[in-house]
This record gives sequence, structure tokens and C-alpha cells, in this order.
Amino acid sequence: MVSIVLGSQWGDEGKGKITDMLSQQATLCCRAAGGHNAGHTIVHENVTYDFHILPSGLVSPSCINLIGAGTVVHVPSFFKELAQLETKGLTSAGSRIFISDRAHVCFDLHSVVDGLEEAGLGGRKVGTTGKGIGPCYSDKAARRGVRIGEILDEATFERKLRTLDTSYRARFGDISYDVEEEIARFKEYRSKLKPYVVDQLAFLEEHKNSPNTLVEGANALMLDLDHGTYPFVTSSSTGLGGAVQALALNPTSIKSVIGVLKAYTTRVGSGPFPSEQLNEDGDKLQQVGREFGVTTGRRRRCGWLDLVLARYSHAINHYTALNLTKLDVLDDFDEIKVGVAYILPDGTRTTFTFPADPNVVDKIQVEYATLPGWKSNTMGVTRYEDLPPNARAYIEFIEREIGNVPVKWIGTGPAREHMIARD
Repeated sequence: MVSIVLGSQWGDEGKGKITDMLSQQATLCCRAAGGHNAGHTIVHENVTYDFHILPSGLVSPSCINLIGAGTVVHVPSFFKELAQLETKGLTSAGSRIFISDRAHVCFDLHSVVDGLEEAGLGGRKVGTTGKGIGPCYSDKAARRGVRIGEILDEATFERKLRTLDTSYRARFGDISYDVEEEIARFKEYRSKLKPYVVDQLAFLEEHKNSPNTLVEGANALMLDLDHGTYPFVTSSSTGLGGAVQALALNPTSIKSVIGVLKAYTTRVGSGPFPSEQLNEDGDKLQQVGREFGVTTGRRRRCGWLDLVLARYSHAINHYTALNLTKLDVLDDFDEIKVGVAYILPDGTRTTFTFPADPNVVDKIQVEYATLPGWKSNTMGVTRYEDLPPNARAYIEFIEREIGNVPVKWIGTGPAREHMIARD
């Protein structure tokens, strides 16, 4: 049976802890989409691991891991990240990680182009990570991309990469990139990469009787190419549909879809953010929550929990349970606001839909409910009954308002054991 963990907001919800916890029982852990633009931190037995392109199931010594067909893979980052894990004691990681031959190669060329495209947008920058993810997916959609499996065919690989270089030079003129240098690096990677590359369908058929498969989402629903705050999104399908498509999952095998929901809201980069707090509350959330991106180090924008957004996310991803994270960040607030409705520019009140037009979203007025804070320390609490009454009331308010989706797990601190599991 399959469990899928998905970000329900704009990413950075803290998916690492729940995926780490679930991977301890998983026999197979898969990444479905995104690339090394993703990032989450796992603290396991007092060792901190930063994951980007690799699945976090590698922390579990009995878990096999797959980077699926919907991903884009920066090969140098793959090897660098794998080496870092092995240095930190995960010595068997290299024998438990595989890459679909249908995943696409994210080149250094794509990173150069990413920067040029962002610069061309001027004041309307998307706010990408600069890792080349968008240009790589663009090449995939335009049918000129290079797949991981094609690296193993030297002549095909070199022809296609030179063609990409030529086409980008025709578009941008002289660019700061040496195609022959990248080709030379791949002569070394080719033999090193071969043991990791698999036919995904055959691989999954081999593991079809895996009793516990975990699919680890990257980014989050509001960064989805179709359903997010377009164009301020990533370039892949980050929701439930993307996971099914990328890994050819049998929908009837899915036993749970876990939405990871931060107890407040953050986003990195540009784009609309209705509940953002450009005031002391936003600053306090940012400072107490230590809100800096794992991948970029950028300061995250912060605001109150937005339940209109959460309902919209649930309507698309069909969560069977929620993991509420970073509850302890709210410990010192006298009162806590929660967005419960939007007032659109034309005066319409909505509690469910998220407008497609970013210009409309920019003009939204958020209607808030105000709940009393609990003004006591929840960090490290592991039993629901030990939470302050007002903290429990906050959690139960969220459950009711989203649509009776149970908050099954509650994060109360950064360490692996700082988690409440409710029956």
C-alpha cells in the first residue's frame, strides 16, 4: 500500500520529519517531481541531514529509494549529496538509491539560463531558486530535453547537449557557459552513474509487493504548475495527480494522502500571499520559526495560517490526514489569527476558492478569526493531552474548518522525537 506526503501550502512546511518517521516502516521511498530546488532537513539520532534531490527514506537502513520519472536531476548534486550522507554515517545509501532512466537531466547550462530568464523579467521576477529547474522542464515539454538514460549513450548525449547550447546561444547571444567543459565532466559521471539508472516500470514491478511504499512530495500544492499561484510557481506537478502520473501509481493502492500544514504560513520568493504579515507579527514568526530556506538560505515571508488556502489545497489533493508542524512557534503569542474567508475585489466573500488571477489575489482582503494564545511552552510535548487547552482548541478549530480532516500528527520542535501522534 502507498502513503503519499504532500506539502499543502507554499512549501517549507517541514515535510522532512513525517517522511523520516514514515520511512522507518517503509520498504520503498520515491520522489515523484522537482529537483535539487527542493530542500528539507531531518534530525535523526542527533545528526542533521539536508535533503534536496535524494529521497529521505535513505535515513532508514532497510528502505530502497527511487528518484522517479517526473523529476529533474542535477547529476553533480546527486553525487555530492550522496557523499555527504555517507560521510555522516549512512554508508549503505549508495546501494539503496536508484534513478528512473526517464527522469530528465538538469545541466549547469539550465542554471545559467534560469538567471538570464529571471533577469529578463525585471520587477516581475518569479523568485526561482536559480537551480535551472524551470528551463529544464521547459526543454522537457518542448521535447528537446536529455533523459538520464541517454547519458549512457555518449554520442546521443553529446549531440543533444550541444544542440541545447546552440539553441540557447541563438536566443541569448554569448552566454557564460562552456558546453565542452560540461561534456567532459559527464565522461566521468557516465560510468559512475550507470549502477543507479533503472527502467522505472520494471523496477516498480520488481517491488510491487512492497508492503509499505512512501511517496515523498517536493515543493507544495500552491507551487503546482496547474493549481498554484501561477506564474509564481515551480515547473512541475507538485500535488497528488503529479505523484500518480510520475510513478504510474495504481490509485486503488493509495491508502493515505498526508498533507503537511505549517501552523502559520510562509513562502519564499515572489508572488501573492494574502495572509502575509508585514509587521511585528510577521517578524516574530520569522525569527522564532527560524524561517530561512534550506536550499537558498533566503528569508521566508511569514503570515497567519490561511484556511481558505488549506481548504483549496485539500479539495485538490484529497488529504486523508494532516501533519500540523511548528506549533511551538506560536507559544508566545497573546492571540493568534487564522484566515477563514476572502473578500474579493468585487465584494464577494469566499471560504473555499483561490482565484487564478494573481492581480485579483493581490487585492484580496482576508477575514480573520482570532483565537486566544496559550502562552506556555509546547516544545518537545509528545502527548496530545499534555498540550495547553488553547493549543488543543487551535488544532481542533483547524480540523473543523478544513472539513473534518484529522490532524493526526503535530510537530512540537525540530528533533525527530518532537512529534505528537494522535490515534
